[in-house]
Amino acid sequence: MFTGIVKDVGAVESSRKRGGGVRLSVRFTNREEFQGLARDESVAINGACQTVVALGERTFEVDTIQETLEKTTLGSLRPGEPVNLERAVRPMDRLGGHFVQGHVDCVGMVEAVHDYGESREIWISFPERFDALVVPVGSIAVDGVSLTVAKTGQHSLAVAIIPYTFGNTTISTLAAGQRVNLEFDILGKYIARQRSLEESAGSPSAISESWLRGLGY
Repeated sequence: MFTGIVKDVGAVESSRKRGGGVRLSVRFTNREEFQGLARDESVAINGACQTVVALGERTFEVDTIQETLEKTTLGSLRPGEPVNLERAVRPMDRLGGHFVQGHVDCVGMVEAVHDYGESREIWISFPERFDALVVPVGSIAVDGVSLTVAKTGQHSLAVAIIPYTFGNTTISTLAAGQRVNLEFDILGKYIARQRSLEESAGSPSAISESWLRGLGY
């Protein structure tokens, strides 16, 4: 489990084919954050949860399998490319973002980046089947960064980027035409799944706006 609060921007050291997958070597810069990193630990790389299989001097390696390559942008990473890094959350950590599993749902496309001086607005498109999981002021992870949905469009959303996020993640490198890993809010996934099952069974959903308000949402 992660929070979407990026702790370090590392860089890809190498990407080597290994069977049907890829062995990625990643260099981190924040020694304090990655002190004590061990094999079998989980690290989110651009929002995709990966297991550490080998360690080096300020580097770690992961094996990215075919399924992950098909659902994320990890297979397109090249040596020297910056990546967002986050270690798995500990029970005593502050949850500064939102619950992020590191299970990327799909790859989105940056459609536009608007510069407003102190902030930026980034529009991202995604497959139509995920429309129900996006709500204004809801949470989404973009390349592992916990962000708030500012606006919604037709199979698209906009996120507003504050200066700190822009300066401390790879969000600053995004431009129109680039692909990004998207993970939608897990709470929305469970609600959408329950409603889908109830509708397919022909029974009305117990989930409604009044029901959610009664629970304090």
